[in-house]
Amino acid sequence: MTDRVGRVYLVGAGPGHPGLITVRGLECIRAADCIVYDALVGRELLAEARQDAELCFVGKRGGHPSMPQDQINALLVEKALVHARVCRLKGGDPFVFGRGGEEALHLRAHGVPFDVVPGVTSAVAAPAYAGIPVTHRGLATSVAFITGHEDPAKEESSIDWARLACGVDTLVILMGVSRLRALVALLAENGRDPGTPVALVQWGTTPDQVTVTGTLETIADVAEAAQIGAPVAMVVGDVVSLRNQLAWAERYPLFGRRIVVTRARPQASELSRLIREQGGVAVEAPAIRIAAPDDFGPLDAAIDRLPSYHVAVFTSANGVDRFVQRLEHHQLDIRALAGIELVCIGPKTAEAFTRRGIRVSAVPETFVAEALVELLSARDLRGKRILLARAAEAREVLPDSLRAAGAEVDVVPAYRTIRDDTDITEVVELFESGCVDAVTFASAGTVSQFVGLLGEERARTYLGRTAVAVIGPITAQAVEALGLAAAIRARESTIESLVEAIAEYFAGKRRP
Repeated sequence: MTDRVGRVYLVGAGPGHPGLITVRGLECIRAADCIVYDALVGRELLAEARQDAELCFVGKRGGHPSMPQDQINALLVEKALVHARVCRLKGGDPFVFGRGGEEALHLRAHGVPFDVVPGVTSAVAAPAYAGIPVTHRGLATSVAFITGHEDPAKEESSIDWARLACGVDTLVILMGVSRLRALVALLAENGRDPGTPVALVQWGTTPDQVTVTGTLETIADVAEAAQIGAPVAMVVGDVVSLRNQLAWAERYPLFGRRIVVTRARPQASELSRLIREQGGVAVEAPAIRIAAPDDFGPLDAAIDRLPSYHVAVFTSANGVDRFVQRLEHHQLDIRALAGIELVCIGPKTAEAFTRRGIRVSAVPETFVAEALVELLSARDLRGKRILLARAAEAREVLPDSLRAAGAEVDVVPAYRTIRDDTDITEVVELFESGCVDAVTFASAGTVSQFVGLLGEERARTYLGRTAVAVIGPITAQAVEALGLAAAIRARESTIESLVEAIAEYFAGKRRP
């Protein structure tokens, strides 16, 4: 061994839902130089890795080729010799049927230091997401976790089915769906009542979660009819009867729905959070990126003559943020706008000022340029100087109409929206497999950049297969220009209203 040996962190990634990673686990992912991960680790967690981190897939899935455990053990030692921090990211908990103990022993034998970061095991989480507590006063005071897939090299089972079948109230069997008929037969042969309730939770805590119930006598036929396959948590016991009352996750309107978020990365998080609050999964695929204007000259000139303006108009929060950044570049602050009437399209644009302690003079009732023109045209604009700080690419409706009303308008680009060329291979795979339920667009520019990112033919195909959700009539028109319809439209031009509309659209609709 060399003198320089890194540390390996055996991290439980949780049962599948990215929000169920522990705080410590997320810290390890973000700090890792190298991540060695399993098949059940979601893309959302891998997205938290540093861009320069080495990612090594060693996934194991029943019935599919996979890296042997001894090679995984050797790989961990190999990576610890070249990296300071190696994250071994394992589904569930590393010490609950995760073979984390074997990996830890191998690391110890080779002088590699390690930490163990426990994770939320699917043995508890999958039943919980199906509304089944594994213990419940009056029904179950004991629970056992059992593997349904023992080491095939063993000559006979080491599981004492005679004691487990009737000696424990709740049995949770993992990795056993391929041997389901044999397992229920073993339990019945060893005295468990054939009428005992049984639940199978497939892909627990993920958008693909499916739960079926029956009894020891019927569950194998139920599973076959429903085409239930791995991964599955099998729950045996009277606690299964509580599911009818406690099934909570499936009652969310967006439960099991994947919603693609195309907003620029800095703005995507709030929309993603609101989608998750409604039980959905936000798949971030930013189509645009906010960039500096090609030339700061017009903006700098406008800042130099700020005192000459009567009104300053802002059409987006990005415009406000970029304008303020340029003020700061010139050693100025928001006080430079003193005496200028501030007018904004939309509450989010206004909020960009109010959070800085500045009150906005006016916001139109509807959040489009035409409404702003109507609001300003109600006053005498003759001889008024108006500053319009906005994106470099925008419609001319607003400045043309203000000039027609007699105002002198300076249109200055505060930023550009350009295509985000981040790799979206995994998002494309979701579209190809029919796993996307809706795509959100918050601006017409985002629609055009999304089309440019995928190519018009492919974008039209994908959007034609899913529900398109938009903010504002202009964005809807951009979708319609593709020969498609915006099935979901926000009542107001806010992301809160957009998510509300998406939830209403899917409420009561059965998942395919």
